[in-house]
Amino acid sequence: MRKIILFTALFMASVLGALAQKPEAGLATPHTAIAKFMEKKFGMFIHFGPVTLRGTEIGWSRNNQVAQDDYDSLYKEFNPALFNADTWVKTAKDAGMKYITLTAKHHDGFCLWPTAFSTYNISQSPFKKDIVGELATACKKQGIAFCIYFTVLDWHDADYPIHSPYDSTKNVTGNMPAFVQRMKNELKELIARYKPEMLWFDGYWEKPWTAAYGKEIYDFVKATDPDVVVNNRLGKEPASLSAPGSVGDYLTPEQEIGKLNMQEPWESCITICKQWAWKPNDAMKPLKECIQTLVKTAGGNGNLLFNVGPMMDGRMEARQITRLKQVGEWLQQYGESIYGTTGGPYVPNDMYAATRKGKKVYLHIFDNTINTLILHDLPGARITKAYLLHGEALAFSEDRDEGIKLVFPRTLPDANCSVVVLELDKDAADIPVIAK
Repeated sequence: MRKIILFTALFMASVLGALAQKPEAGLATPHTAIAKFMEKKFGMFIHFGPVTLRGTEIGWSRNNQVAQDDYDSLYKEFNPALFNADTWVKTAKDAGMKYITLTAKHHDGFCLWPTAFSTYNISQSPFKKDIVGELATACKKQGIAFCIYFTVLDWHDADYPIHSPYDSTKNVTGNMPAFVQRMKNELKELIARYKPEMLWFDGYWEKPWTAAYGKEIYDFVKATDPDVVVNNRLGKEPASLSAPGSVGDYLTPEQEIGKLNMQEPWESCITICKQWAWKPNDAMKPLKECIQTLVKTAGGNGNLLFNVGPMMDGRMEARQITRLKQVGEWLQQYGESIYGTTGGPYVPNDMYAATRKGKKVYLHIFDNTINTLILHDLPGARITKAYLLHGEALAFSEDRDEGIKLVFPRTLPDANCSVVVLELDKDAADIPVIAK
């Protein structure tokens, strides 16, 4: 029990170090809530809305690939009759994902729940059903954390000054105080009705949105439910949690794997195909890339939010479901090297990535044909045992000058990513990051 308590304390210190150093000014998310979220490691991002009728990108194709009037009328035909919230959640669960984040409201302004504060919502479509509510219920039933994406810009709202990022003639005077108040009303609805564990904001880059508005919304969310984790895209500085203008609890690198960061929690959002919303015949990532993306993310001490775009009828593509299930099968075998771990001590590279937990370092080997691996020594620690996870013992040598040498069998067991366990004589969390 003492070991468990010690590990929990070290884990929270590693991922929340920067937050602990920040002054507790005003309202803030409890560190325990952030640590609980970061332990999940793997989540599903879902971009969905009427734009699936065109197969173009959500929000960004408005006034670009799709004319504004056409785009804004798509909801009148939007009827994803084969949508099944339980099936979506089961797909995430079979993939080994621990949370789902749904685009309840993207930059096009369409709301996937029957809000009282905008007529541009799901209740006005032929479908009418509350997609946000049904998914929240299914997540609770199946033990998956439910999270919500919410835009801080809205090109459809008359009170938001920008109506097209491509054509300023479509812009209006707007009324930002009224717009921010509507945001608060909608957020209060979402938090009270669906009780999300995390809110994923987006759209900070446009001029009408200021850091002051970001802080105002953050404080409003904290006053409504202090335990809701909030990403860092409310503020105007997304690169660091300690930078002036930063608002939020964790960093959000997009379409790239974040760098190893033991001080600030982070989550990479990456698509399984190319486009966020569904696109017919969109190129899908191979299994090896999917697994290694997850592993490198965990090795960098982050979470992976992996995006799926359901089709216009509400189903996820069978090929995407199959790919996700294959990732889940890998996690069934090797999940202990991902869940509840911290990154490091080795910096991830194209050959391997490492995670750690207790007195173990998990080395994730990306090439199953290599016979030996030379690593920098682990400062202050000795290896007591080396073996393949769920497999045979490995020969190794350890020298402070020459480093660690691991000898592998002729072919490692998994062509996508094999896992080697190094058992140590001390807690792995005490080892500093090894950049060499």
